[in-house]
Amino acid sequence: MQNHSLKGKTALVTGSTSGIGLGIARSFAGAGANIIFNGFGDAQEIAALQAAVAQEFSVKTAYHNADMSKAAEITAMMDYATSQFGGVDILVNNAGIQHVANIEDFPVEKWDAIIAINLSSAFHTTRLALPGMKTKNWGRIINIASVHGLVASAQKSAYVAAKHGLVGFTKTTALETAHTGITCNAICPGWVLTPLVQKQVDARAAADKLSNDDAKKALLAEKQPSGEFVTPEQLGALAVFFCSDAANQVRGVAWNMDGGWVAQ
Repeated sequence: MQNHSLKGKTALVTGSTSGIGLGIARSFAGAGANIIFNGFGDAQEIAALQAAVAQEFSVKTAYHNADMSKAAEITAMMDYATSQFGGVDILVNNAGIQHVANIEDFPVEKWDAIIAINLSSAFHTTRLALPGMKTKNWGRIINIASVHGLVASAQKSAYVAAKHGLVGFTKTTALETAHTGITCNAICPGWVLTPLVQKQVDARAAADKLSNDDAKKALLAEKQPSGEFVTPEQLGALAVFFCSDAANQVRGVAWNMDGGWVAQ
């Protein structure tokens, strides 16, 4: 659905070459926003993605390959956004990685990488985006946390710590911008059938000798009462809502879209 409510705005979505980030970027493009993609992948495939979104939604698109674990590259990306579009109106901090292990076995370098990409990168993009947003007195910062920003799971210490931190950072940002036209909120998805989660499904199907559909059902049954995956399109629609006038007083929330996971 194209409503052009965000025409003239520019949205930067980190980790947007696939999965949740791509779904959110497409939703913003559908509302008329220009898109700056970020993420890893094949250069030709990313160029094709840019061109396809630009053509489908009649918006401008750009891409920056900043490694979100490196502050200097994030600065370069934000400078690029300013040079190409005059700054960022909508910032979506979505980039994230995962590693699973018990605390005593958790590789230190994996801990450091998860904290850097899942948490510290949001600080760097936000601190660089805020001055321009304050000049315009309008901005939307949306942090893609997780149900693991609200509750924990075993063997995910770094991810849970980072996502809880991101929810806290969201609240502080919202308070510091409370008297402005800038809002900051977090979205906390449950299971979403991204390529990363599909790998977990495939692994479970192989290990337990299940069909792919049965492996999906088994994964969902453990945590998500609805028994259905959240979709990137649903998350994108919520992100677009956060950018609407109706959401002007939605500030500092951690909005879980999780099929009932946190309600248990």
